[in-house]
Amino acid sequence: MPRVDVQSRVLGDGWSCDVTVAGATRTTHRVRVSADEHRRHGGGDINALVSGAFDFLLAREPNTSILREFTFGDIERYFPEFASFRGPSEPAARG
Repeated sequence: MPRVDVQSRVLGDGWSCDVTVAGATRTTHRVRVSADEHRRHGGGDINALVSGAFDFLLAREPNTSILREFTFGDIERYFPEFASFRGPSEPAARG
């Protein structure tokens, strides 16, 4: 599986994430994730969530076929099964 690197920044009511996929061909992507999409897909660390979404996509198509710019909601339009995708769960906080 290609290596996925995610760099995110807060943008309005969500995040803009720059993603680099190091496969046979290196590709770059920009993904926008709203706060609502973040919550719906399990919340947690935004970089881990987007990285997991790319794992989901890469299991279905090569990185060269993934759109260069899209929203998290766009993934579900192309892959309806993404609606049930949940990012990695984070360990419970210790008090």
